Amino acid sequence: MKETPRPLLEVRDLAVHYPVRAPWFFLPAPAPKKAVDGVSFTVPRGKTVGVVGESGSGKSTTGKAVIRLAPVTRGAIVYDGTDLTALGADGFHPYRKKIQMIFQDPYNSLNPRTDVFGILSEPLEIHFPGMSRSERESRCEALLKGVQLTGDDLRKHPHEFSGGQRQRIGIARALAVQPELIICDEPVSALDVSVQAEVVNLLQDLQESLGLTYLFIGHDLAVIEHVSDHVLVMNAGRIVEQGPPESILQDPKEEYTRRLLAAVPRF
Repeated sequence: MKETPRPLLEVRDLAVHYPVRAPWFFLPAPAPKKAVDGVSFTVPRGKTVGVVGESGSGKSTTGKAVIRLAPVTRGAIVYDGTDLTALGADGFHPYRKKIQMIFQDPYNSLNPRTDVFGILSEPLEIHFPGMSRSERESRCEALLKGVQLTGDDLRKHPHEFSGGQRQRIGIARALAVQPELIICDEPVSALDVSVQAEVVNLLQDLQESLGLTYLFIGHDLAVIEHVSDHVLVMNAGRIVEQGPPESILQDPKEEYTRRLLAAVPRF
């Protein structure tokens, strides 16, 4: 019997709870806010798992917890056999270049005071300290070419680009340290519809050429269906339904999923 390959990422019973302060000092504190509560899933190497749900469903918090931008209250995040939640800051440092994130807002996620070279070279300086400046410049030019920009853009600042171009810079920054897993946190929702398809196609081309693995978070069901090999539907911090995209989005079993589909504008 052929052995099933180990998933690149396995999330087990993940919970992210935020404490809530009492409105008055003499009152007891309310129960914690359960942003994520008991989420489990796997992401196979080289595949895309889509996470869909309305605002506040916990999908972005789940992605941030994987990369340790949100505190883990309970559960395990196992990356290629290693439980990341058991690692301290120093132990997790090598994994920061293996797991990267593309943020939703392509403007606020880029430092407006830094040119593109500074934005792309900073992670190289941190994770590849032996790399010379000329090597960093060559690497940054190659990164821009890979996202369909040019080396002439290295000295420009974020405000000089369109939203779609800024997101391409964000993608290039995520690729700078040669990651294996990328958390795509609604990477096209802030873009014009005409640009969304270009960025989605770019992400798919990069996945094929570089062997990337994606956890793709979004609320646009059409985009999620197009990019995903497996879909998770989240509501109130929990996964309420999961399966292949054609099954989830064409024949949903849960009422919540049906309501999500019904909310999609039809022209």
